[in-house]
Amino acid sequence: MLVDLHIHTTASDGRLSPRVVVDQAKKCGIGCIAITDHDTLAGYLSLERSGQSDVTIIPGIEFSTDLPKHEVHILGYGINSKDAELCRYIELLAESRRRRVAKMIAKLQKLSFEIEEVDVARCAGKAISLGRPHVAQALVDKGYFASSHEAFEAVLGKNKSAYVPHYKLTPQEVIALIKNSGGVPVLAHPGLVGCDTVVMQLIRDGIKGLEVYHPKHSRMESEHYLELAEQYGLIVSGGSDYHAIPGRYPETLGEFRIEKAWLRRFPW
Repeated sequence: MLVDLHIHTTASDGRLSPRVVVDQAKKCGIGCIAITDHDTLAGYLSLERSGQSDVTIIPGIEFSTDLPKHEVHILGYGINSKDAELCRYIELLAESRRRRVAKMIAKLQKLSFEIEEVDVARCAGKAISLGRPHVAQALVDKGYFASSHEAFEAVLGKNKSAYVPHYKLTPQEVIALIKNSGGVPVLAHPGLVGCDTVVMQLIRDGIKGLEVYHPKHSRMESEHYLELAEQYGLIVSGGSDYHAIPGRYPETLGEFRIEKAWLRRFPW
């Protein structure tokens, strides 16, 4: 059985609904997936309510954390979706994302872009976790840019004219939040953090696993983080970071996956 432990859906910034993701996983022989939308469990919960049993689904989430010089994302696996503290923080983050989008729209309007909240809402569809990708798509749909990448490069990227930072928890807060909800905190794509000093600090802070296998890791990076995980007794994880975005590898589910054997590292 093949496994993919990092998948995004339309509940955040993915292009496919949770149900379609499950259907695709089944077709390509992936027997276990984790839905890891940004700051929300809505995608996973929709599948839980449907009672589907075609594919094993691990409850997951991906949090962005607040470090001044490094982008640190932490995945939470096997969390209790009904945990009161977790739910409170998820709602807090959802509201902060809504306010952030409103501020970006206001900045864009001052820059003479004719864009309204309804335009972004149309692009977001059923997404609970709003973000810059939805604003970027709205700008593309209105003809201002040829692609979302162009929109980020021109106005939405960090320190660009319409950029607005969003509220984030610290890595220590996220690790504690995941653990207190019964979950396992795993550092997402450590190679993209860009600093092993930060990675080592996160290990000291209680991170329980490393996403060793990721599409943006080179073979050398995967080998390095596998050695690090073995050295410190950490869980080894991996996933495609799949968004179903044309031109972004992997473009289809199943192109990047890990073997079932790695699941034995998890405590369930």
